[in-house]
Amino acid sequence: MSDTAPALAVSLLVLPESFPGTLYSLHELFWSVGRAWGDITGEPEAAARQFAPMLVSRTGRTAPSPTGPAIAIDAALDDMPRPDIVIVTDLALPPDAALAGWWPEETGWVRRLYEEGSVICSICTGSLFLAEAGLLDGHEATSHWSAAPRFRQHYPQVKLRPERILCPAGPEHRIVTAGGSSTWSELGLYLIARFAGDIEAQRISKLFVIGDKSEGQLPFAAMARPRQHADAAIAEAQVWIADNYTAANPVSRMAEIAGLPERTFSRRFRKATGYGPVEYVQALRIEEAKQMLETSDEPTDAVALAAGYADPVYFRRVFKRSVGVTPARYRQRITALPRI
Repeated sequence: MSDTAPALAVSLLVLPESFPGTLYSLHELFWSVGRAWGDITGEPEAAARQFAPMLVSRTGRTAPSPTGPAIAIDAALDDMPRPDIVIVTDLALPPDAALAGWWPEETGWVRRLYEEGSVICSICTGSLFLAEAGLLDGHEATSHWSAAPRFRQHYPQVKLRPERILCPAGPEHRIVTAGGSSTWSELGLYLIARFAGDIEAQRISKLFVIGDKSEGQLPFAAMARPRQHADAAIAEAQVWIADNYTAANPVSRMAEIAGLPERTFSRRFRKATGYGPVEYVQALRIEEAKQMLETSDEPTDAVALAAGYADPVYFRRVFKRSVGVTPARYRQRITALPRI
């Protein structure tokens, strides 16, 4: 986390009609920002601003949910400082009920926070709460498609865009609505990119396997942290290859540095790290290629060369076998993540 920026306070508002699944999913997602990547991959965490999610309600007491499981509450609305972000998630609402007069204390609280500068968000039918609070009047907004008739009848001042997944609106885009209940992931990634940066959003997308899953899980995978071990010769080879993975004949060079015959080196390397030497070098090279595809506009052939592959055709073949998609498709997927 940055040395200067405090964690962003995120209040996940719990109403009597709130479903628990989205609340807990977002809580875990935001808690993982700036914390979880290093645990999984062994890479240092980027200087991303962390998030501090809390489940809040009017009473501050454990609340029942429409599906049965109780929802644990962290704080009452009046017992906490102003949050940076407030999110109202999907709600179980009677099909034809008018919502006028529902949630008077909570809508008043959210209106006050918006006036004080908080970013106010909704997911799915949570947008009806924001409409009832008067925050969506004159703005474009989205919601679950089934809410469209209710908006037309009770909130005609809202410019509903049910075809949209995300709809930032208002001054400084301090109102953000998301579509159906599963769009919690798109909203979460959008907010992470907005406040913690694109790199952290990409990392969280990989960790949670959220985004386009039509091509399987390999496009989300990263090199897992090698085993911890006490083999000093292998550790010395690992230190060298970390800076020299583009070198020719890298396995032979590592064996020389370790002072071992190549066959013995390969056996000890796998035992120590969990990777074969060729797998290890390839994983380092592919991770470097992915990083370049994510952060630069370099042509694929240039990426291949920078990652240690002189033959771009061979690089594409190895990349697709490892990642599940071609380098060009991988770059398209990354650029399709929700952005500011």
